[in-house]
Amino acid sequence: MSCFYVQNFGCRATQADGAAIERQFQEQGLDRADSSDNAQVVVLNTCTVTASADQDARAAIRRIHRDNPDAQIVVTGCYAQRAPEEIAAIPGVSQVIGNSHKHQLAKILRPTFVPLSALSTAKQSSDTNIFVSDIFAHTELLAAPVFEAANQRTRPNLKVQDGCDNRCSFCVIPSVRGQSRSLPLTKVVDEINTLVDAGYREVVISGINLGRWGRDFDRPQRFEDMVRTILSATSLKKLRVSSVEPMDWSCELVDLFAGSARIAKHAHVPMQSGSDAVLRRMHRKYRPWHYREKIGTIRDAMPNAAIGADVMVGFPGETEAEFEETRRMIEDLPITYLHVFTYSARPGTPAAEMSNQVPVSAARERNRILRALGEQKKMSFMRSFVGKNIEAITLNVNDASHTEALTDNYLKLRFKRMHEPNQWLIAAIEKVENGVLTGVAYPQSNASCPAKMPSLA
Repeated sequence: MSCFYVQNFGCRATQADGAAIERQFQEQGLDRADSSDNAQVVVLNTCTVTASADQDARAAIRRIHRDNPDAQIVVTGCYAQRAPEEIAAIPGVSQVIGNSHKHQLAKILRPTFVPLSALSTAKQSSDTNIFVSDIFAHTELLAAPVFEAANQRTRPNLKVQDGCDNRCSFCVIPSVRGQSRSLPLTKVVDEINTLVDAGYREVVISGINLGRWGRDFDRPQRFEDMVRTILSATSLKKLRVSSVEPMDWSCELVDLFAGSARIAKHAHVPMQSGSDAVLRRMHRKYRPWHYREKIGTIRDAMPNAAIGADVMVGFPGETEAEFEETRRMIEDLPITYLHVFTYSARPGTPAAEMSNQVPVSAARERNRILRALGEQKKMSFMRSFVGKNIEAITLNVNDASHTEALTDNYLKLRFKRMHEPNQWLIAAIEKVENGVLTGVAYPQSNASCPAKMPSLA
């Protein structure tokens, strides 16, 4: 029987697409290989958000072609959508299938490969079949649960939204993923109920622009509607929400988060810059004072919540003074962790054509400064829970000496004793050790949890 292997690059959305591709193959009766070295068909599901992401994909193609020369190498994803001819020119590539055709990938490859004439939108190079066309709002949204890591198979991630209608000047994603489109609410509920029936007690929902979920329906719905329905129509123990843009954090959404013990106290709010001038050049739809207000509202409603932010350094024209505005804003805000990115020019974006590109050395130094600041804020946040109780879900671990866990508010935790995975427990936090909380676990219903450890309300 033919076997396949899917290797994913990049963000959660790409990981979710890869899980959906695997589901396509399995529905065709194909087996999953344990590695690319043993597969007849290797699918590389690529990212193109930075130049290094493109480079990683090219390096993987060359390695697989060297180590498994008989394999059919199929390249899909965002890089394939953006630059199909560039990828097709790499030795060993058999097929380039863009995001526009990703939902048909298994059919395109079944059982050997269908002729190109079967798809009117396909075009062919001399040596490699290319299936790429413009990506529109009606392009099917791929959705299948995906797990972040082999040792964390207790927290499936479900993509419920794809594409983006924003036009940030640095971002290539709208051109490779298309307009915003949403997974129908009935399918969201069905997928989550399937996971609950399988025994999972936390589900993470994600998307490219998650807060825009439902706006594309004939009868528009709001993100808050989906969250509320998940709570009412499923018995999911804990819902975790990934990144939501600042202006989509409505007061209603904040109240939903704060008012339900079934929603993880975790808010990821992209910031990008604390400089008004830089945000304007980025074509972001909010100003620094808007962002401050949103973060303040979230913190007031959820005093113990994790609050994360994406920040970009080295955007074209970013001066030292503008960078200092960002650094100072991060320092002042109750942000508990940072994802820091160095600007990478993407072909076809307005920012790539801007003058005053920031020298690489300056951008790297700014990256270092913000990462250090982020670590300081994270450690301060972690230490604030020593001597307190907090909810945590146990993860799968291979080390028999301890149990890894993740707290409700997104902190790494280590129990010194072994516990079954996929259990929500109350952790009495003892200390911070090597950047990880350590503590003693108690069942949530256990009334004997030490009284001196106050609950986190």
